[in-house]
Order: sequence, then structure tokens, then C-alpha cells
Amino acid sequence: MKALQIAKQGEIKQIEMEKPVPQDGEVLLKLNYVGFCGSDLNTFRGRNAMAKPEVIPGHEVGATIEALGEGVPESLKPGMNVTVNPYTNCGVCPSCKNMRYNACEHNETLGVQRDGAMREYICLPWGKIIPAEGLPPKETALVEPMSVGFHAVARAMVTEAETVMVIGCGMVGLGAVVGAASRSARVIAADIDREKLELAKQMGASYALDTTDADFHKNLREITGGNGPDVVIEAVGSPSTYRLAIDEVAFTGRVTFIGYSKSEVSFDTSLFVKKELDIRGSRNATPSDFEAVINYLKRGTCPTDRLISDVVGYENAQKAMEHWSENPGKVFRILLKAS
Repeated sequence: MKALQIAKQGEIKQIEMEKPVPQDGEVLLKLNYVGFCGSDLNTFRGRNAMAKPEVIPGHEVGATIEALGEGVPESLKPGMNVTVNPYTNCGVCPSCKNMRYNACEHNETLGVQRDGAMREYICLPWGKIIPAEGLPPKETALVEPMSVGFHAVARAMVTEAETVMVIGCGMVGLGAVVGAASRSARVIAADIDREKLELAKQMGASYALDTTDADFHKNLREITGGNGPDVVIEAVGSPSTYRLAIDEVAFTGRVTFIGYSKSEVSFDTSLFVKKELDIRGSRNATPSDFEAVINYLKRGTCPTDRLISDVVGYENAQKAMEHWSENPGKVFRILLKAS
């Protein structure tokens, strides 16, 4: 069967593998579409220290159940449209003991620390299979990244009475916009790209602010009655946006960070104390986040065509990744048509 491998920095190529056979407790999936995410781009660029060498990328999955091993529950049946929880959990670390399996200390995500889903078939434990009946195959591959944004909203404990600013309106940030809006919060989208800001408004943001605008701070204060947002969700992962979140959040506000900064970040730590801030990290997503996104997509109101920048075959992956690397701010999601 065909698969994609990031062979080295700047090179992704097609390889051949044996088709797997499901063992006890496993499900054989036929991959339909698999999304390239930011971590895959960083691996392609040689900037992902967590990725194993010569990794098969891909953890944003739209698939069909092909076959079942022994011991798989009857609720999972061949032909079902599914997505995948791509994270592992050890069961014994502090996170797992606290039943926060998404933050397992020893997590290995598909396509990063272990080979991923950019292949024609893959076998996975049945407990990682998430039914997505009623969703088109392309949309099923969008569930995981949006779920990460939904999880950040849950971590921030957003309520309907609050104003939430989401910094960064890529796929994960848009998930946070939708997640906050679904809780009836007032949402402010912040980004440097006008197209992404327009899309954020289409997906539930009440306001859209360009962070490079000289009047950004002034405009944000006007929207929030001079107080700043109650909650800030950072979905970029740069020193400037990390600091922006702390600077702009209201006194006694909450900040949730999703993005990984590639370099150290310095803060005026007095703001942590003066504002008495609640600062939280948000990692991956939980099954309930996946379910919430699936229910949202089933409504048919998401402009999914605008979220999918390109669909490529195995032979076009190199060109697509080169284009994305050269234009990182202009791509939402590239999907591999896996079979």
C-alpha cells in the first residue's frame, strides 16, 4: 500500500508498505482524507524536535472501518465513517491518574512521535475510534484540529456572560472561535490576516481585529468597555502573542495557551500578580471535544469549503508542502486524498 514519509528536511516522498492486519482489539481503517497540520509543516521544515526521524505524518483523520479484530465492541461496524483520537495515554502518569488522558506525560501523537495516518490503511486500538456518521469524508478530517480549539474553550471555562478574544485564526483558533460562540460568549477574533478575520466572523466572532493595527489596543478597549477581554485564548505560539495575551486580558481574567512558542518568552510577571490571572495550558482534545465538533459540523453551517485550501494525491504532496512552507499564513488545511 502507499504511504507518505517525511524523509528529511524539505523532502516528503511516497513509499510502499505492507497492508496491516487487525490484531485483537484493533480496527483496520481505510483512510479517505488526512489533513496536514502545523506540526507536519514544522517537521517538513526540520523544526519539530518532537518528531521521530523519517516519520509518516498525519493525525487529522477521515476514514472508513474496513475490518475488525477480535474483541472489538459491536457498536463499531465495517463501513462506518469515523475519525480518530490520535493521542496515546500511559494510564499511570499524574495526568492519566487525574483522568486527563489528553495531557498524558508520555503521549505519542500519530504522525509525530510515532508513524501517522498518511497511508491507505492503518490499524488502531478500538478505543481510539470515534464514530462520525453523517459527516462527509472531507469534513471528518477537520474534526481533530477544531477539537483542539474546543478543548481550549473548555479549559478556559468560558461562560455566556463573558467576552473572549482568540488570538490566531488558523484551524485551531477557528475551533476556539466556534467553541466560545457556541457557549453564547461574545467573541473577538484577532489575527494579522484579513481573510482569516472575515472567516472568523462568519464562524461566530462578533468582532475582528488586526493585531498589526496601530489602534489595536484602543479598539479592543472600546469593545470591552475599557476593561479588556475576560478570557484570552492564544492559538499562535509566538513570543509576541504570548505577551499580547497577558497584556490585554482583563484584571482577574483567564488566559489559555494552545500554541507552542519556538523560542523563550519573557514576561512582565508583575501583571500575573497585579491582575491575579488564571493562566492555563491546553493540550490536545478529549472525546467530548471531538463529539462537540462533530455535532457542530453536522449542522451544516460551517464554511468547510473555505477551510480546505487544497486536496492532493501522494504524487503532489511535495509540491503542496513547498507551497505551504513558502506561504504559511495563507493555508488553512491541505488534505491528502489517501485512497
